[in-house]
Amino acid sequence: SEKVLEAIEAIENGQITAHGKAIQTLPLQPRIAHMLLYAKENGQLELATDVAAILEERDPLGADAGVDINLRVEALRRFRDRGVSISRIKKIEKVAAQYRKIFQVTPENSPVDPWVTGLLLAYAYPERIAAARPGNNAQFQLANGKIAQIGHRDDLAHESWLAVAQVDAREGMGKIWLAAPLNPKDLAPMLKTREVLEWDRKKGGLIAETEVRIGAIILGKRPLKAFNPELAKEAIVRAIQEDGQYLLDWNEETLQLIYRVQSIRNWNNDPSWPDWSVQNLCENSPDWLSPYLMDISKNEDFKKLNLKDILLHSLSFEQQQMLVQLAPEKIEVPSGSKVKIEYQEEGMQPRLSVRLQELFGLIDTPRINQGKNALLLEMLSPGFKPVQLTQDLNSFWSNGYFEVRKELKRRYPKHEWPENPLEAEAVRGVKKKRD
Repeated sequence: SEKVLEAIEAIENGQITAHGKAIQTLPLQPRIAHMLLYAKENGQLELATDVAAILEERDPLGADAGVDINLRVEALRRFRDRGVSISRIKKIEKVAAQYRKIFQVTPENSPVDPWVTGLLLAYAYPERIAAARPGNNAQFQLANGKIAQIGHRDDLAHESWLAVAQVDAREGMGKIWLAAPLNPKDLAPMLKTREVLEWDRKKGGLIAETEVRIGAIILGKRPLKAFNPELAKEAIVRAIQEDGQYLLDWNEETLQLIYRVQSIRNWNNDPSWPDWSVQNLCENSPDWLSPYLMDISKNEDFKKLNLKDILLHSLSFEQQQMLVQLAPEKIEVPSGSKVKIEYQEEGMQPRLSVRLQELFGLIDTPRINQGKNALLLEMLSPGFKPVQLTQDLNSFWSNGYFEVRKELKRRYPKHEWPENPLEAEAVRGVKKKRD
């Protein structure tokens, strides 16, 4: 795959490299060719040809021998040195001889340096370099992000680093079948540094640091003192897109503005109004919130953002004017009070909670959106307790008022409760009945 070819430096930015062209000249799998070319440069071809042959053929020792590939190399060399007749090893030696012929080297039967074998495997399978996970559990983190384990009694179970040649592809915890120990000092050429700018959920703030890593294995971190503020802003935006419903201060004033815009859009089936919801606003935060994020570095900083004002100014001037006309924040009732309208999510019927006495003289239910939408009236007692809910005020005066009046006269005997509310004076405060 392209990722493999990039990992073995055969391609870069989609283009074949000089090393990639050298790999093409060899009648071998790219991984094996890469390993052998590295070995050629470093005087390790004798061992590399043996390792390559073992990788190409079936395991000559079987799973009971453990996962260390060095045991297989030693078995191959004993076969050559002593002529031990094992059919599987004969096949491996035949392949090894072909590799030696390609590179014009002689066989080597001396003891194996296990770390050199590990380094060769690391070049063939760089994404399978593996670091022991914390705890004595024979589990390893691979550079490709996967987790795999070997048997607790295996000779390599307590190694801090492995180069893995064979691992199963199962999801979750994988199983290592063939590997070699690695000297961490040999990994220096493979180390990469990466600048990390991201929002840390646990710490509740922006993390700016340089990581030293091999793939997904992080070897160290250090603070990043200077960084591009635009990249920091992108990290903050990502945090908002994922967790903005918790990070941002969606107070009641902000939600009321959102509901007003939702209502106009839904009531009038008008897509020219933005499709605002907390979820959509989080997902589209780059479009409206980015300019205000320069001073954000921790969770508390989000609370300083006045979302209502920011959202309001994201509307065009014409939309701001229409918002006031179609979905006003408040409406004046007969008493002269300007009462706040409680808008609901997704354009559901808005509510007006107002004392009953302030509605005397009003024949019909107040309406908004150019008269198209009636408010749901929640009429309150002088003590601001709900006494009646209606969306047809005219019908209430004719049918429901008199029962409500009886109860209110009993509970609030010092207040006036006229028999004809349509001819009575609406009162804002407390107007006691005449003695």
